[in-house]
Amino acid sequence: MPVDVKEIAARVERENALLAALRAEIHKVLVGQEYLVERLLLALLANQHVLIEGVPGLAKTLAVTTLARTIQASFRRIQFTPDLLPADLIGTLVFNPKSGEFTVRKGPIFAHIILADEINRAPAKVQSALLEAMQERQVTIGDASYPLEEPFLVLATQNPIEQEGTYPLPEAQVDRFMLKLKVTYPRREEEHEILKRMARSNPELNVDPVLEPADVLRLRSLADEIHMDEKIEEYIVALVDATRRPEAYGLQLSDLIRYGASPRATIFLAMAARRHALLEGRGYVTPQDVKSVGMDVLRHRVIVSYEAEAEGKTPEDIVQQIFDTVEVP
Repeated sequence: MPVDVKEIAARVERENALLAALRAEIHKVLVGQEYLVERLLLALLANQHVLIEGVPGLAKTLAVTTLARTIQASFRRIQFTPDLLPADLIGTLVFNPKSGEFTVRKGPIFAHIILADEINRAPAKVQSALLEAMQERQVTIGDASYPLEEPFLVLATQNPIEQEGTYPLPEAQVDRFMLKLKVTYPRREEEHEILKRMARSNPELNVDPVLEPADVLRLRSLADEIHMDEKIEEYIVALVDATRRPEAYGLQLSDLIRYGASPRATIFLAMAARRHALLEGRGYVTPQDVKSVGMDVLRHRVIVSYEAEAEGKTPEDIVQQIFDTVEVP
């Protein structure tokens, strides 16, 4: 069945006004951080999870809470600590002495948007419980499994500068995050605006709901229909393949890469590129869409070798070299 790109473009144009209103509402509270906002919206439209890394005070938590309020979604912030238990996250069975039966008490994971604050401070058992929720979109309490209501989004933060008392996230769990974002400091003029807006005892943080969960599901469906030419698909496959067989693309990186990206990277790169095109107001994907989201999709999926660490090479360096070398359609 041929794809009607014009019809898709017309629908994208209609929905773009709604997305623009959503962005504007978020920026009533958030100053700057366009990159963070765009990526959070992208993850929301892709029905996937995000790992956010940045030093304290960069409005990571504020961005997530504001997003939840603008889409009429339930929101829970969970502070991950070394003494956190799986039951504190997913819930548990509570004995009722009157009936002599156990009843289910659901945990904070039963919400649309979950902020897992400082996710790397929780032990492996908690990480495992979160992993089921992220991948299967359900949790198991006792003998029964309970589905999580859509939309369901885990937005996790971790602090890159304080590693004492932390548990490194397993590679399998990191791979479940569609994007890994690195949030940086605001520009000088943005920080001046932050001072004006936030340097008071009770700053104005009110926003109006713009989307309902049903709108999110409709936009997700539209994003899946964004046209992607076969040449773009081949480009995505080549980029991911270059992380595993760099010598096939003329890259001398074999000694620097311990593990390349998984097939999940190929899937997420295509999904993210489509969502980026939608947020840009287009009904088709360009190579620039792939490049724009590529670093966020691949930086946590390329595992560097000891040789790379000794040379001071980061996954970002290697991914950038791959993007600079692989032929663009």
